[in-house]
Amino acid sequence: MSVANTITYETLYEDVLQDRLDHPTTWKEMCDVLITDTRVVSSSYWSTTPSVQTVTRGTGHSMQTFAETADTLTISTGRDLGLFVDWADLAQSPWTKPAELFDRIGALLNEFIETNVLAQHASFTDFDNASIGGAAGNITVSATNIDDIVRGIKREIREANGQSQMSANGVGIVWRAADFEILEAFDQANGFMTADKALKEGTVEGFKYLGVDHYWSNDGTSGHLFAGVKKIQRLGILRGTYGKAHTIDFPAGDTNTYLSGRSYYSRVDIGHLTPGAHSGLLFDVLVA
Repeated sequence: MSVANTITYETLYEDVLQDRLDHPTTWKEMCDVLITDTRVVSSSYWSTTPSVQTVTRGTGHSMQTFAETADTLTISTGRDLGLFVDWADLAQSPWTKPAELFDRIGALLNEFIETNVLAQHASFTDFDNASIGGAAGNITVSATNIDDIVRGIKREIREANGQSQMSANGVGIVWRAADFEILEAFDQANGFMTADKALKEGTVEGFKYLGVDHYWSNDGTSGHLFAGVKKIQRLGILRGTYGKAHTIDFPAGDTNTYLSGRSYYSRVDIGHLTPGAHSGLLFDVLVA
């Protein structure tokens, strides 16, 4: 014999949304970030360097020439995000809160910046398998060559006479998550104190190893890693729009109607510059 009762159960509703899995962002660490209300930021560099001349006593000196080339950063790439919530939904939903909405809008706009920064790889110096002593082509990152990649990047910075910038700013590499795992395993398997620390504590984004700060991102262009001297790549952000939270009551639906509710809106405007004098200190690491 079976006895089956009909039971009603108490339901507990939480009043906060589950945390969103925000993407990691590295642009604040890797870039020289300029927040300004100016549209165009101009700088200049020596594109032709004069040569030191031989001195012959008793003869005239031959004047040399140099050339300067302008570099400009133009803040003109904009993205925005607006979310509309009906008045009734806003009143009845415990999860739809302005602070929560703006927090997520801000995270998504920051992720756009991350993707856009990493998409600038065409203006960097190529670094491929030949750069670490192999055949030309993309690098297959592995435990046997990940340290070669790190050392090779530092070698090329030195060959480009970037030692003073490297000493002042440090070097960074933005890996993929799978590459970062390989680096963590390499760290744990090699050395003494560093290996013990990595075994006990693991590794976190931004940890320093082999003289380089290591990060990872899930928003890079397929087949490309960003590496080089930190704070060389310039990123301009429009002060007047970045981080501004706007609420719009009864936003227009079309030319003849309005929507019964509230919109939550923000935007960002950015621009990039790879300085002409320092492009040899930034690398597009080509990976398989």
